[in-house]
Amino acid sequence: MEPSNETQISKFLLLGFSEEPGMQLLIFGLFLSMYLITVFGNLLIILAISTDPNLYVPMYFFLANLSFADICFTSTTIPKMLVNIRTQSKVITYEDCIAQIYFFILFGVLDAFLLSVMAYDRFVAICHPLHYTIIMNPRLCGLLILVSWIMSVLYSLLQTLMAFQLSFCTEVEIPHFFCELNQMLQLACSDTFLNNVVMYLAAVLLGGGPFAGILYSYSKIVSSIRGIASAKGKYKTFSTCASHLSVVCLFYCTMLGVYLSSAATHSSRSSATASVMYTVVTPMLNPFIYSLRNKDMKRALKAFFGKETLPWPIIIILKKCL
Repeated sequence: MEPSNETQISKFLLLGFSEEPGMQLLIFGLFLSMYLITVFGNLLIILAISTDPNLYVPMYFFLANLSFADICFTSTTIPKMLVNIRTQSKVITYEDCIAQIYFFILFGVLDAFLLSVMAYDRFVAICHPLHYTIIMNPRLCGLLILVSWIMSVLYSLLQTLMAFQLSFCTEVEIPHFFCELNQMLQLACSDTFLNNVVMYLAAVLLGGGPFAGILYSYSKIVSSIRGIASAKGKYKTFSTCASHLSVVCLFYCTMLGVYLSSAATHSSRSSATASVMYTVVTPMLNPFIYSLRNKDMKRALKAFFGKETLPWPIIIILKKCL
């Protein structure tokens, strides 16, 4: 590569977490374990919902889509990092980096939209129970999922096309374990003003918009629950949305914590470490939250394991957990 102020590069270097050889094996084992748990756990949620007719309702239809999005979200970044550690290489091609940005944004935004849609579903179920089946009909459910996908695809495509217009300096080291858009913009030699405007505007609209919808839905849900006379009735009603509320808090709190910590420390390595929370830990914990706090999911998973479609040691372990 010819030394110059601005050039067309063909690859980036992902610096990851640590360059110490002793830490590489530990990081590889830790992330491989978390990735397998994430994929296996979310896949079980999808299989349990798809094989139990009692779960053919909007709430679990949206949950299956969320589990699929979480599998794809984690698969966008972790496998490449594991391959790089295994091969002792930090290289990612320019095309792969752009593709990683595209899918990371797509499934990250899709997660936010799905959580908002699920909040709306809980709002209708609790605040308008008599009209629930009429409002949350299959056509509306399909439309909500379709709109979520379209918005996510269009935004990720916009950011990817804008990233293609950037030119980069000879400095191509990304202090992260994946190609994060903000880190990539910092390496660019060309003007990134428009990219930053679109990125921060989208963060407000596509991140803040769904979150505002969630807050509105739960404000109405709380008002409705307060109108219930008995404490038992209040608990039973609130328990129907406890799992979703836990996932929402985990998703948004970890994401907010990442950006607040990175803004406070101004350390790219610290930001990479904090990013693990919402890129890996949150998708990994979602299946546990929905299976351990939801009686319907527990019953469906027990029925699924009872079919002995899995190797018997795995069945025994998971039955004990449930």
